[in-house]
Amino acid sequence: MSQNIQPISSAQLTQVIEQLSLAELDRFADEVTALRARRHAPVLGADESVLFATINQSLSEAERNRLAELGEKRVDETLTPSEHQELLTLQQRLEALHVARMKALAELAKLRGVTLTAIMEQLGIEFPDYV
Repeated sequence: MSQNIQPISSAQLTQVIEQLSLAELDRFADEVTALRARRHAPVLGADESVLFATINQSLSEAERNRLAELGEKRVDETLTPSEHQELLTLQQRLEALHVARMKALAELAKLRGVTLTAIMEQLGIEFPDYV
């Protein structure tokens, strides 16, 4: 059975995206970033492939959901001590992924002979202001 998928405008897509939860929005942004990277660099050397694997790493969906849940509990001031420790652990893991991503982006920029800012712009990678 084939599906007939109708194209939608970017404005319509934006309206749908605005309805996503923060965790869903983060996951969607990661997926779009990975898609954009694949389209910009369809044929990669071995070194670049390894770097892109690092650049595209993220928390699992379960981890992202738990991080969002614990973040909400922190705002509500209802975290237990064990949940606080779990939140810190997840935040440290996320920070480690961001550090690895930035190192891989810097190495990719060096391989391509461009600045870090240029490679991030080419790949459509933006970090939130709070990172």
